[in-house]
Amino acid sequence: MAAQMTPRTTLSLLAVMAVGGSLAACETVPMEGGFGPGPRTGPAPAVFRADDFAWSTRSGRASIEGRIDYRRGGRGFDCTGSVGLTPDTPYTRARIRTLYGSTDRAAVPEAIVRARTVADPNADYRSYVRSTTCRDGRFTFSGLPDGGWFIIAPVSDGGDDRVVLMRHVDTRSGRVSVTL
Repeated sequence: MAAQMTPRTTLSLLAVMAVGGSLAACETVPMEGGFGPGPRTGPAPAVFRADDFAWSTRSGRASIEGRIDYRRGGRGFDCTGSVGLTPDTPYTRARIRTLYGSTDRAAVPEAIVRARTVADPNADYRSYVRSTTCRDGRFTFSGLPDGGWFIIAPVSDGGDDRVVLMRHVDTRSGRVSVTL
């Protein structure tokens, strides 16, 4: 004996079929960052590839003129060594995000930066990092190709309070002025 369907049961069945049909029609596409189909559970692991850094080894007409003017709690901070300039690549972007919590700008206590763990910590990207001395709160990088860069500057208030400043800049065949 066949069961009879009521109008209510028929409407419910049609609604389930419509939702199921529309879901079946959805296409799964890879997500940005190398993720394939499936749920995104976190950032894609960054892989060091020397080819990603090739652009940064060329010389160019761009320059960065920087100044340190960082203050916290009414205290001024000064440079405590070299200022680093790291090329923006997929590997360094993921590394910067992990260490500083941002890829735009940050001021993070040095102890926290040192305590954070990055993927592939042994990848040797250091040969692509430019370095200059910070004197009287100022630093300059010249002869740069166009591209994105991360400026990394350790600063101190003269005591034990050390902070690492990070700022992303883009060079475009001219002079970029930046204050950290």
